[in-house]
Amino acid sequence: MAPFNVGRSALSVGRLPFTLKSMSILRWLILFVAAASLRAESPTEQKVLDAIKSPDLTVVHLWAPWCSNCQAELKTGGWTKILNENPNVKFYFVSIWNDGQDGRAMLKKFNIADQPNVTILADPGPRRGESKIKQFAGLPLSWIPTTWIYKDGDLRYALNYGEVRFPVLQQFLEDSQSEWSHKGEPSIEQTLHD
Repeated sequence: MAPFNVGRSALSVGRLPFTLKSMSILRWLILFVAAASLRAESPTEQKVLDAIKSPDLTVVHLWAPWCSNCQAELKTGGWTKILNENPNVKFYFVSIWNDGQDGRAMLKKFNIADQPNVTILADPGPRRGESKIKQFAGLPLSWIPTTWIYKDGDLRYALNYGEVRFPVLQQFLEDSQSEWSHKGEPSIEQTLHD
């Protein structure tokens, strides 16, 4: 029985034909470019990514005018109250899954559109069925309304499933603005030994 000579095998790395190596590199390049283009941020998403880097408190609210939960939030007047009570907080109302429409007309009806601390944006769409976005600003997105609170580029709170309770949102805003620390407090080990 003759020994198997790996050095002459077509699959040997040392003897791999140049065209196959080039083809492999070409395939990787195509895959990389395709993956990058699939995940490229829209101009709207880029604006939000830039905004959340701010040292200011920033709220990103993902919604759509056709969404009954989003409509219910607007009808309570909670958003208008939150906006008025927090003039130093920047709010981004981002309409998603809405074929590129920003929903400004509906926000105007509820005195939100013209607030100085509000920016209205729209995901470009159309994003329906399998092609609708499933993440935004690097976070998973599966439901609207969704509300995220950022400070200094850090996500402080994420309300990902449904209507927000405005007293809770107000508490989260207050908590996000406070500067607290556990420095100087006893460690958990010290507490357990006392």
